Amino acid sequence: MQRSSLPRRDENAIEASVTIERSVEDVFSFYRDFKNLPRFLGDVIAIDQIDPAISRWTVEGPLGIRAKWTIEVTEDRTNELIRYETVTLPGLRTYWKIHFAPGPEASETEVREVMRAPLGKLGRIALALIGKYSAEEVSSNLRRLKQLMETGKVTDTSHSVAGKFS
Repeated sequence: MQRSSLPRRDENAIEASVTIERSVEDVFSFYRDFKNLPRFLGDVIAIDQIDPAISRWTVEGPLGIRAKWTIEVTEDRTNELIRYETVTLPGLRTYWKIHFAPGPEASETEVREVMRAPLGKLGRIALALIGKYSAEEVSSNLRRLKQLMETGKVTDTSHSVAGKFS
């Protein structure tokens, strides 16, 4: 039996990508300023920056329930990658990696998000039961980022807090 040298795909990771008609420098710097994230993330209401690596996010979930999360940036490579995670018990952390790369055209940027939710498949099922579909949410967030970067406004309201982008 032959073994593959390819890494196993993490079935608990959610991935989505988008091409944005802006330079890598513009998109990275916009995203890295976390105060901009509530402008396109569907459930993030506010972000308070504690220090360069730590921020406190207010998130609205189903039924209007609000929660606060402490987020820590664990890796930051200018114009390439932002990696961050919730600050909680290791088994309950959510992890994000946002990759930035030049797109097919000189003025384009490929943005790829990889999110890993806590508790693996069980956690995703539990979220779906309360109406939070992580894969669809990640894709919608990236579409809104594209809209905002290219047109200055958001029209996609899918998988977001009701009335947030109206």
